[in-house]
Amino acid sequence: MEIFNVLAAASASFVFGAIWYMVLSDPWMTASGVARDADGKPLNSSNPRPYILSAISAIVVAGMMRHVLAASGVTSIPSGAIAGFGIGAFLIVPWMMMNNELRRQAVSIDGY
Repeated sequence: MEIFNVLAAASASFVFGAIWYMVLSDPWMTASGVARDADGKPLNSSNPRPYILSAISAIVVAGMMRHVLAASGVTSIPSGAIAGFGIGAFLIVPWMMMNNELRRQAVSIDGY
C-alpha cells in the first residue's frame, strides 16, 4: 500500500509543478534565456526527456520523503505537515536562495 502513497504524492507534485510552470512560464523563460519559436514556445518543447526525468525525480523524492518521515516516527497529517514545512523552510528555501543569488550574479557579470 505504501507504493500507492508514494505514487500519489509523486503524481500530485508533478501536477502541481506542471501548473506552476504553466502559469509562470513566460517570466521564467525570459529570465533564463530559453530559446523560443515564433509561437513563443521553447524550441525543444517536443522533447519528452525533461518530463520523464521530472516524473522519475518526483517518484524518487516522494519515496525518500516517505522513508525519512516513517523512520522519524511521523505518522499523522499534522506532524507530517510540520515536518514538510520544516524541510521546505530550512532545507529547500536556503538552497533556492543560494542558487538564485548565484544565477543573479552570473547574469550581472555576463551583462544580460
